[in-house]
Amino acid sequence: MLSVLHLAEFGGYARFIPLLFCLVAIFYYCLAAYSAIAFLSQSTPINPEFHPPISILKPLCGLDNHTYENLASFCRQDYPNYQIIFGVQDPNDPVVAVVQQIMQDFSAIEMQLVISDQAIGTNLKISNLANAAIEADHAILLISDSDIRVGSDYLIKVVQPLCNPSVGVVTCMYRSQVQGWTAAFEALGISTELAPTTLVSRTLSGMNFGIGATIAIRRSVLNAIGGFQAVANYLHDDFHLGRMPFDAGYQVVLSHYVVNHGLDTNRFSDLIQHQTRWNRGIRVCQPWGYAGQIFTFGTVTSLLFLLTTQASQLGWIVLSVTWLFRLTMAWIVGVNVLNDPTVKKLFWLVPLSDLMRFALWCYGFVGDRIEWRGRHLKLTKEGKLIDLSSKPMAEVNLA
Repeated sequence: MLSVLHLAEFGGYARFIPLLFCLVAIFYYCLAAYSAIAFLSQSTPINPEFHPPISILKPLCGLDNHTYENLASFCRQDYPNYQIIFGVQDPNDPVVAVVQQIMQDFSAIEMQLVISDQAIGTNLKISNLANAAIEADHAILLISDSDIRVGSDYLIKVVQPLCNPSVGVVTCMYRSQVQGWTAAFEALGISTELAPTTLVSRTLSGMNFGIGATIAIRRSVLNAIGGFQAVANYLHDDFHLGRMPFDAGYQVVLSHYVVNHGLDTNRFSDLIQHQTRWNRGIRVCQPWGYAGQIFTFGTVTSLLFLLTTQASQLGWIVLSVTWLFRLTMAWIVGVNVLNDPTVKKLFWLVPLSDLMRFALWCYGFVGDRIEWRGRHLKLTKEGKLIDLSSKPMAEVNLA
């Protein structure tokens, strides 16, 4: 009888476990808002005399939405000395014709197209970069994904932190350019969940990873970590292109420049595929950090607390306060930092986005298969890739 009473008493207390999670989530939202405000207050001054020559490396595979305009934006830079090198694996890739048109339309810009199927690892994007880097003339390499679009002041602003010789890597956050409700819904979550975690990480431990939207890295630093070969088999190559230099003693700086990212999400299945790939990749790169995301889902835990307290007055108060802090943080990061038009328009859908992302976060704990650019791959515990269609080659590369 006593054990039953103790169990009932514990069950009563257990109802308040979601309350603890809500309180931690509120603290996280406050920390994210503080991190965003601190980031905005720490701008890097522009030195017009600092404009070292830059080699831009563009890994390409297939066509994205608005590929021409994305690539052309890098040809319109107000910057005195830079070159662009495009890397493609397949000579029959439709992107080759787009690059050739770009080279014709912007003939004053030094550009080169490198077509090579030489692979140094399972991650073919890195193989593209390695092939392109052979033709790079300059000491600073800037890597940017094919779906990124920038303004004419991009290079002069991004390069500024490298004026400090202790800085080895500069990286950028991004806001998504979307077409359709599915892409907009995914973009909402990226700007109001992924970006805040980046800013919080910067506050707590310093910027210690890269973001694929932009990675400007000294060639000497890249060589010091083992070149592109060092990340040739990783899914999150951008993460490691920041983490490895950081571990080697170089500073990684998060630029205040926010680039535009073309998000090609046409179907809900595309959204699930994207998020599953990212979540499983983050899980193997930062297992404790991934598990710790449970404390950021205050929207979910406040709903759970409301249910466990049978829609009590306290339950409604906790839910209201938690959602208020969540929405405030989302606005500060999504609008004030990223200036994301999607967040401005769909701000009211943040709680629904949180519920979906929580479900996908749970799903990310299981499985090790991903699909990327039409390839079926397996993730190892170290975050490396095995190509399931060419396993022997992948195993050789992983050795």
